[in-house]
Amino acid sequence: MKGIILAGGKGTRLYPMTKVASKQLLPLYDKPMIYYPLSILMLANIRDILIISTPKDLPMYEELLKDGSKLGLNISYQVQKEPRGLAEAFILGENFIKNDNVCLILGDNVFYGQGMTDILKQAVNTKTGATIFGFPVKNPKAFGVVEFDKDMNVLSIEEKPLVPKSNFAVPGLYFYDNKVIDIAKNVIPSKRGELEITSVNNEYLRLKELKVQLMNRGIAWLDTGTPENMLKASSFIEEIQEMQGLYIACLEEIAWRRGFINDEQLEELGNELKQTDYGKYLLSLKKGRM
Repeated sequence: MKGIILAGGKGTRLYPMTKVASKQLLPLYDKPMIYYPLSILMLANIRDILIISTPKDLPMYEELLKDGSKLGLNISYQVQKEPRGLAEAFILGENFIKNDNVCLILGDNVFYGQGMTDILKQAVNTKTGATIFGFPVKNPKAFGVVEFDKDMNVLSIEEKPLVPKSNFAVPGLYFYDNKVIDIAKNVIPSKRGELEITSVNNEYLRLKELKVQLMNRGIAWLDTGTPENMLKASSFIEEIQEMQGLYIACLEEIAWRRGFINDEQLEELGNELKQTDYGKYLLSLKKGRM
């Protein structure tokens, strides 16, 4: 299984913050936003990861994450010159994906909560077809909405429907088998001129190979689309971390607990940041405090 993080776009809703830096490089409380989707891929035991972004922003991601080897990952990078839709990620990433299945996560999607690891494991273990997720929302008219049967087979996906067929929105996390490359290549651009992910999902739906997994009430999907929502998301993360004394989306901790790196490598990473609370937290893990 390979993983792709799509971290492009102009982030116009966050201007002027995003005039000089990609949205996914902005801090969400104490970490760059891209740490959060990257942590999801790591929790799914995905170690081969492609980051797609703009020509201007991609060097900054490379500076931040390098080749990923310090985290036991293999991170590579791909330029998307213009935003042409989410489905283009599979065309740009064809040489990266090769013959593997692939998970796509949007760089501004932030998840947290009990049970996240279990649903990721189930999606990774689904070898054929596609898996999307359903998140319960109060106002489904504002989202893409999934309708499904008792066996979790998807019946329909509608964008911002006037009369929603369920109250489950589809977040930016998708698992596909290797057919997705050819499916993406045959997507007809929408009126916006983009290769829409909905078109990919509808093709899997036509093939009767589209499943949905529901995110339970213990999982949070945090909106980061506006300055106000970024502030709320940061406050949520701060509250959890301060209350529990645990870090959300701590890449070094996940790498260590997943066996991607050993005790000595964790200590080295902690020592690099030992003047900060973050570094002290990493060193405390090895000492057995957590």
